[in-house]
Amino acid sequence: MIRFTVVLLALAVMGQGGDRSALLDPRAPEVNRTAPDTYRVRLDTSQGSVVIEVHRDWAPRGADRFYNLVRHDFYDEARFFRVIAGAWAQFGIPADPAIAQIWRTARFPDDPVRQPNHRGSVAYAMAGPNDRTTQVYINLRDNAERLDGQGFAPFGRVVEGMDAVDRLYSGYGEESGGGIRRGRQDPVFEGGNAWLAAHFPKLDFIRTARVVER
Repeated sequence: MIRFTVVLLALAVMGQGGDRSALLDPRAPEVNRTAPDTYRVRLDTSQGSVVIEVHRDWAPRGADRFYNLVRHDFYDEARFFRVIAGAWAQFGIPADPAIAQIWRTARFPDDPVRQPNHRGSVAYAMAGPNDRTTQVYINLRDNAERLDGQGFAPFGRVVEGMDAVDRLYSGYGEESGGGIRRGRQDPVFEGGNAWLAAHFPKLDFIRTARVVER
């Protein structure tokens, strides 16, 4: 019965516009490749294009995780579920709750903080040490004093489209999921985009996230 369920899930994932079956196992080699030293990711969002430049020497584990998730369309249709005006914009819970549940506990080790949490920098959200999974935030202001000492390690920065990031809908604040530490994300993981659309229809989202040539 378990094998049959996994097969059905694999077929569903492959039917979403590409072979995303590697996302069914966070330990698979295909989703654990070493990223290039530097690469760019274009987010086609509901507010416009955003380009993130990633530097592996800033935070190698974070850069690798982001690279592998983007390569397998992990962030496609994901909502910016936690946008705090003048602070940060967070995303990274997949649209499909089946995939979200698989990756919810796929933690990876911390990176040392080598770059400050300045406006436009991008880092992984976490509840504590070695707790990063898939959720990412973009700093909307200089948050270095608040976040650097807590171990939030930027792995990249927005180099194009920060105006689009500033336009992301922030009216729901912490209500549409909140941060990992608040412990209120269960409905998002269990219901995915369907739940968010029903309860928080104004949230902006990522249409596609792709690694692009510089």
